[in-house]
Amino acid sequence: QVQLVESGGGLVQAGGSLRLSCASSRRTLSNYPTGWFRQAPGEEREFVAAISRGGISTDYADSVKGRFTISRDNAKNAVYLQMNSLKPEDTAVYFCAAREGTAVRTTPTDFDYWGQGTQVTVSS
Repeated sequence: QVQLVESGGGLVQAGGSLRLSCASSRRTLSNYPTGWFRQAPGEEREFVAAISRGGISTDYADSVKGRFTISRDNAKNAVYLQMNSLKPEDTAVYFCAAREGTAVRTTPTDFDYWGQGTQVTVSS
Protein backbone atom coordinates (compact mmCIF):
# COMPACT_ATOMS: atom_id res chain seq x y z
CA GLN A 1 0.00 0.00 0.00
CA VAL A 2 1.31 3.42 -0.96
CA GLN A 3 0.53 6.17 1.51
CA LEU A 4 0.87 9.68 0.15
CA VAL A 5 1.07 12.89 2.13
CA GLU A 6 0.79 16.33 0.54
CA SER A 7 2.12 19.56 2.01
CA GLY A 8 2.81 23.13 0.97
CA GLY A 9 -0.67 24.48 0.42
CA GLY A 10 -1.81 27.81 1.75
CA LEU A 11 -3.17 31.25 0.97
CA VAL A 12 -1.40 33.36 -1.65
CA GLN A 13 -2.22 36.47 -3.63
CA ALA A 14 -2.80 36.30 -7.36
CA GLY A 15 0.52 36.29 -9.19
CA GLY A 16 2.26 34.55 -6.32
CA SER A 17 3.87 31.13 -6.09
CA LEU A 18 3.59 27.97 -4.01
CA ARG A 19 5.39 24.65 -4.09
CA LEU A 20 3.48 21.54 -3.18
CA SER A 21 5.23 18.39 -2.01
CA CYS A 22 4.09 14.78 -2.07
CA ALA A 23 5.89 12.21 0.02
CA SER A 24 5.46 8.49 0.49
CA SER A 25 6.30 7.04 3.86
CA ARG A 26 5.98 3.34 3.14
CA ARG A 27 6.84 2.64 -0.46
CA THR A 28 9.42 3.96 -2.87
CA LEU A 29 7.57 6.63 -4.81
CA SER A 30 9.99 6.33 -7.70
CA ASN A 31 8.34 3.01 -8.57
CA TYR A 32 5.12 4.79 -9.52
CA PRO A 33 4.08 7.32 -12.15
CA THR A 34 2.70 10.18 -10.09
CA GLY A 35 0.26 12.97 -10.73
CA TRP A 36 -1.37 16.04 -9.25
CA PHE A 37 -5.09 16.67 -9.44
CA ARG A 38 -7.29 19.38 -8.01
CA GLN A 39 -10.88 19.76 -7.00
CA ALA A 40 -12.75 22.98 -6.42
CA PRO A 41 -16.04 23.10 -4.46
CA GLY A 42 -18.89 21.73 -6.54
CA GLU A 43 -16.54 20.67 -9.32
CA GLU A 44 -15.18 17.35 -10.49
CA ARG A 45 -11.61 16.37 -9.74
CA GLU A 46 -9.42 17.48 -12.63
CA PHE A 47 -5.96 16.62 -13.89
CA VAL A 48 -3.16 19.12 -13.31
CA ALA A 49 0.16 17.41 -14.07
CA ALA A 50 1.83 14.00 -14.14
CA ILE A 51 5.35 12.63 -14.25
CA SER A 52 6.90 9.31 -15.17
CA ARG A 53 8.80 7.13 -12.73
CA GLY A 54 12.17 8.39 -13.89
CA GLY A 55 11.01 11.98 -14.28
CA ILE A 56 11.74 12.10 -18.01
CA SER A 57 8.16 12.34 -19.25
CA THR A 58 5.66 14.91 -18.03
CA ASP A 59 2.18 16.03 -18.99
CA TYR A 60 0.18 19.12 -18.06
CA ALA A 61 -3.36 20.39 -18.29
CA ASP A 62 -3.65 23.24 -20.77
CA SER A 63 -4.80 25.56 -18.01
CA VAL A 64 -1.47 25.29 -16.15
CA LYS A 65 1.05 24.91 -18.97
CA GLY A 66 3.82 27.46 -18.66
CA ARG A 67 2.91 28.25 -15.04
CA PHE A 68 3.22 24.93 -13.18
CA THR A 69 6.14 22.49 -13.16
CA ILE A 70 6.04 18.94 -11.87
CA SER A 71 9.28 17.30 -10.78
CA ARG A 72 10.51 14.49 -8.61
CA ASP A 73 13.50 13.79 -6.41
CA ASN A 74 13.72 10.05 -6.14
CA ALA A 75 16.54 10.28 -3.62
CA LYS A 76 14.11 12.10 -1.32
CA ASN A 77 11.16 9.93 -2.31
CA ALA A 78 9.16 13.01 -3.21
CA VAL A 79 7.26 14.64 -6.05
CA TYR A 80 6.77 18.40 -6.29
CA LEU A 81 4.45 20.84 -8.02
CA GLN A 82 5.89 24.31 -8.46
CA MET A 83 3.05 26.73 -9.09
CA ASN A 84 3.85 30.20 -10.40
CA SER A 85 1.68 33.08 -11.58
CA LEU A 86 -1.20 31.74 -9.57
CA LYS A 87 -4.73 32.83 -10.43
CA PRO A 88 -7.91 32.83 -8.34
CA GLU A 89 -9.24 30.03 -10.55
CA ASP A 90 -6.39 27.82 -9.30
CA THR A 91 -8.09 27.73 -5.89
CA ALA A 92 -8.85 24.11 -5.02
CA VAL A 93 -7.81 21.16 -2.92
CA TYR A 94 -4.77 19.63 -4.58
CA PHE A 95 -4.25 15.87 -4.45
CA CYS A 96 -1.20 13.76 -5.14
CA ALA A 97 -1.83 10.38 -6.74
CA ALA A 98 0.27 7.39 -7.80
CA ARG A 99 -0.49 4.51 -10.09
CA GLU A 100 0.74 1.01 -10.71
CA GLY A 101 2.41 0.42 -14.05
CA THR A 102 4.70 2.56 -16.15
CA ALA A 103 2.57 4.87 -18.29
CA VAL A 104 1.85 8.50 -17.51
CA ARG A 105 -1.93 8.97 -17.31
CA THR A 106 -4.24 11.93 -16.82
CA THR A 107 -7.54 10.40 -15.74
CA PRO A 108 -8.30 10.08 -12.02
CA THR A 109 -9.62 6.55 -12.41
CA ASP A 110 -6.22 5.45 -13.73
CA PHE A 111 -4.61 6.17 -10.37
CA ASP A 112 -4.54 3.68 -7.52
CA TYR A 113 -3.32 5.64 -4.50
CA TRP A 114 -4.33 9.09 -3.26
CA GLY A 115 -3.29 11.51 -0.58
CA GLN A 116 -5.70 13.46 1.58
CA GLY A 117 -5.15 16.73 -0.25
CA THR A 118 -3.85 20.19 0.59
CA GLN A 119 -5.83 23.41 0.22
CA VAL A 120 -4.57 26.12 -2.13
CA THR A 121 -6.38 29.45 -2.01
CA VAL A 122 -5.49 32.29 -4.37
CA SER A 123 -6.92 35.68 -3.52
CA SER A 124 -7.55 38.36 -6.12
